[in-house]
Amino acid sequence: MYEDTPDDIVHDLLAEATYGEHPLGYPILGTEQHLHGFTKETIQNYMEEHYIPDNIVISVAGNVDKTFITVVEKLFSHLKTNAKRIKVDEPTFLANEMTRNKDTEQAHLCLGYNGLALGDKDTYELVTVNNVLGGSMSSRLFQEIREKRGLAYSVYSYHTSFLDNGLLTIYAGTAKDQLTLLQESMMETIEQFIKDGITDQELKNSKEQLKGNLVLGLESTNSRMSRNARNELLLNRHRTLDEIIREIDQVSQRSIQEMIYSVFKQSPSLALISPKE
Repeated sequence: MYEDTPDDIVHDLLAEATYGEHPLGYPILGTEQHLHGFTKETIQNYMEEHYIPDNIVISVAGNVDKTFITVVEKLFSHLKTNAKRIKVDEPTFLANEMTRNKDTEQAHLCLGYNGLALGDKDTYELVTVNNVLGGSMSSRLFQEIREKRGLAYSVYSYHTSFLDNGLLTIYAGTAKDQLTLLQESMMETIEQFIKDGITDQELKNSKEQLKGNLVLGLESTNSRMSRNARNELLLNRHRTLDEIIREIDQVSQRSIQEMIYSVFKQSPSLALISPKE
């Protein structure tokens, strides 16, 4: 099924172009070759090595009583700590290009820019930049490439943070005969973004959107559960709503312009899934 979704494959191809032989460059689903090599012992050994108390957070949100905690303790008390620590080297950003021909109607294009690691102090600057560039239907990329030029049905950007680095991804899908024009338009939009930055209104709107999404997310027990687990497991700290809002409010035009230059001054990695012919 995955092989039949080129708009998914192109993101894995971008990871490979960006990180090469580093584990972040590997497909999460694995390859057909590796999947055929799995055995019961392979899976069991992997679980014993990785599914240990040091790597597990059990997060609960909602109306929970002591009975629930007792059940959790009973179910997980058999797990043993593994003294072996797995060290993974920090990846190097590679501005490589990778293409694949496939029996598909559309061409699927991804650009990748070096981003920020989890917990970076400039996270909200980059989130704001992403919102204005391609994070919504009012973004620059959406308005220019889809609404104005009609070059793509789907165009967007997003940022992914890892423990020691991050990746800002821009995606668009288009007809095969418009691919060159699409790529030119994407680069023109980014160059204009570097030159002009964002407007005061865009900055204000993005800040308010971030704060609104944050407050709405805290109203959901599922979101609270996921947020607490992520903070505990990856950041080992929990910030209050007031602290986060204060950080968002401190984002300025100057810090935004510095972030735009820092991210987009470099050459991007590129991945392309194109029709066979």
